[in-house]
Amino acid sequence: MGRTIEEKVIEKELSFAKLTVKISRIGEDYEITIQGGEKPHIGCVVLAVPRPSLEENGKRSSTSSVLNVTGHKDEVLCRYLAEQTAAKENAVTVCCGGFHMDHITKEQIKEVKQAVKEMVHLL
Repeated sequence: MGRTIEEKVIEKELSFAKLTVKISRIGEDYEITIQGGEKPHIGCVVLAVPRPSLEENGKRSSTSSVLNVTGHKDEVLCRYLAEQTAAKENAVTVCCGGFHMDHITKEQIKEVKQAVKEMVHLL
């Protein structure tokens, strides 16, 4: 069973914007929200359910279901946070939110993705 937390907020200043991830417990499950950029929003919702790894190596993994708002690309961030948390904590996890910057560059997108990978370890 995962550790008990009420709510944890992690903020990270990027070179061009701020990224915020919040995690809360709902019973044995987790709820994560991610937001940042000029126009935070809900662009995606991911539900991840823990399961044994398909590699049959005794490790846990997760299976996820995704709902995207048309035209939004937030799935990469939300899916990563939900799947990693579900597998690590062996708990159903939902992640929703969005990061938006007008005219974002490929380098800035890489920076956001890298920040999320670092932040998941702090959750």
